[in-house]
Amino acid sequence: MRRVRTSELTPGMITAEDVYNYTGQLILPKGLTLTDKAITRLEFYSILSVRIEDQSLVGLDVEEDTRTHSERIRESAEFKKFHESFDENLISFKESINDIVDMNANIDTDAMLTNTLAILSEATSSYHAFDMLHNMRQYDDLTFAHCMNVALICNIFSQWLKWPEKEQNLLTLCGLLHDIGKLKIPDSIIKKPDRLTDEEYKIVKTHTVEGFHILKSKNINSHIMNAALMHHEKCDGTGYPLGVQADKIDRYAKAVAIADVYDAMTSARIYRGSMCPFRVIEIFENEGLQKYDPEYILIFLENIVNTYLHNEVRLSNGETGTVVFINKHLLSKPVIKQGEKFLDLSKEPDLHIDAIL
Repeated sequence: MRRVRTSELTPGMITAEDVYNYTGQLILPKGLTLTDKAITRLEFYSILSVRIEDQSLVGLDVEEDTRTHSERIRESAEFKKFHESFDENLISFKESINDIVDMNANIDTDAMLTNTLAILSEATSSYHAFDMLHNMRQYDDLTFAHCMNVALICNIFSQWLKWPEKEQNLLTLCGLLHDIGKLKIPDSIIKKPDRLTDEEYKIVKTHTVEGFHILKSKNINSHIMNAALMHHEKCDGTGYPLGVQADKIDRYAKAVAIADVYDAMTSARIYRGSMCPFRVIEIFENEGLQKYDPEYILIFLENIVNTYLHNEVRLSNGETGTVVFINKHLLSKPVIKQGEKFLDLSKEPDLHIDAIL
């Protein structure tokens, strides 16, 4: 059998595997003879390629697609449009934020929201958007690109939470402006190519209060101000700057906190590489229910892990495989397909996913 791009499929070809979408829903069964309708269904669910039985390829000049899932995403026309839109809006966002901080300009939240949502319009679904975000980790800007990422994650997260559109938009803005106080921290600290000293870390922690004061002087929704102030608070009271517990934390700040940590840990930093998302999910599983709102963190993790279905991964023993099933009770340990063999990582305590390929 060979993997064939969806764009090159023709009626009469026979599927050599069950085809699932990002949520684990069966789209087409193994052994199905493709029709125009079936191919259209694959395109609708953004399935980029499918394994096809060799006998149905006889006489056809079809190039085998040996690329990884991430490679297929990065080389797709949709990703290139998404990437271009992200870059364009990042420049505009950076100019706007600098004007707000340096020149005390007003905040045009409508324009910021429109530009941010324009990026997501390039994706066919929330899962597809996350798939593309996963493959955009080359930015070394520690403030502006991070804020844009968190805003996009917040918008998708709010859809998973089934918040009304007005609240989705507000959470998106909370994510966009949550780190505005970082612009008050010296570049020598923000861009330090090493781990921070305790004293430097104390200075960085002031960005929450700095951001609150910047936004307080503007005519802006109080939830956006609170998100800037409280996105490092933890439900068990171990966060900063106030050290308050769950009932005192703004619900928008609770959601931003999860998106903020996820993006920060899965993005490369000057002093370290990016952390494997499954490692981040494991950390959330181990301490998330204490530090984050249980309702929010469970919904986030259940959905985020589904975005990695069908991705090829490398295991800690050096072997590779494809994520084919999510274990609901141990999200960081999915079932991996290796050729004709299935490996349940939830039953392998010493084995974990090292990297997404």
